[in-house]
Amino acid sequence: MKFESLVIHGGIDGDKETGAVNVPIYQTSTYKQEEIGVNKGYEYSRTGNPTRAALEKLISDLEEGEKGFAFASGMAAITAVIMLFKSGDKILISNNVYGGTFRVLDKVFNNFNIKYKMVDMTDIKNIETNIDEEVKAIFIESPTNPLMDITDIKAVSDIAKKNGLLTVVDNTFMTPYLQKPLKLGADIVLHSATKYLGGHSDLIAGLVVVNSEELAEKIHFIQNSTGGILQPFDSFLLIRGIKTLPVRMDRHIENATAIAEFLESREEVDKVYYPGLKSHPGYELQKRQAKGAGAVLSFVIDKKYDYKKFMKNIELITLGESLGGVESLACHPATMTHAALPYELRQELGIVDNLIRLSIGIENVEDLIEDLKKAFELIR
Repeated sequence: MKFESLVIHGGIDGDKETGAVNVPIYQTSTYKQEEIGVNKGYEYSRTGNPTRAALEKLISDLEEGEKGFAFASGMAAITAVIMLFKSGDKILISNNVYGGTFRVLDKVFNNFNIKYKMVDMTDIKNIETNIDEEVKAIFIESPTNPLMDITDIKAVSDIAKKNGLLTVVDNTFMTPYLQKPLKLGADIVLHSATKYLGGHSDLIAGLVVVNSEELAEKIHFIQNSTGGILQPFDSFLLIRGIKTLPVRMDRHIENATAIAEFLESREEVDKVYYPGLKSHPGYELQKRQAKGAGAVLSFVIDKKYDYKKFMKNIELITLGESLGGVESLACHPATMTHAALPYELRQELGIVDNLIRLSIGIENVEDLIEDLKKAFELIR
């Protein structure tokens, strides 16, 4: 099936028992066993639940992987993946990775001697020169959050394979509709499904898909042992959200492209970070490895203008955490998503105080541009 049909009919399509077109919400903690050691495939809902299983099969189908796993949040999914490693191991991470990923590595896994090193992955040579005997994995965000750097996933995966390393890709911004890291050579792909896959800002979820049975067994063991599983109702909501992913993403991208071009034309804006613009250094690479540029963009307001006042002046666009919902959101990375990074590191990376990140929704694009225009005029 083509992707647009797969999001609706992939995974486990409907309910064979009743003919219901939607997988039911199996709101149960345990299951009747016919006799000792004999069950119908389920014994306890931490280990497995039919609604969650339908979601896990669906995301595996969409990412063209071996097996999928659903977690209680994106950070729970990332945590489970990091638990594959042991004391003394090191992970190379994108240098403007999501602040939550940095925080869990820096403040939690550091305590267990699982190390990390931030690397500018826009230049493959930086990765090669930072691989030593401690490095066991390369963790990629492409595009990165919030500066929208693009990494050549296939090239990195090739380097990883040559050195016996795992390649992990956070595919939250792109979704499998636009980019399929496993097909580009990655071993593990993960999502904060809270974002575009859910699409409606009404759930928190994380997903992991692996490319081998060996990794599937390891992730399932971690998922079952640590218990950070997604609940049946949220699994149901996420399946429902995924059904409209392609039509939503098409509108998101259409709006984001128009807004990025608008921002480039404003004198109040110093710089726009959006890989759908020809001015973006990763524009050609993004076109090669993905079907679109996504709908998250960042921009820097000129220091002559008050960025705080700008944020107070927006009305239709909501100031808030997160991204990927049908509504447009504005975020201040320095105090929100990337507050966990030390100030000096933020400055070095370019996550400056006057940097604004927008998640462009599916509202009327003229209304969105008018909202931004008014906000700019009020700070002139």
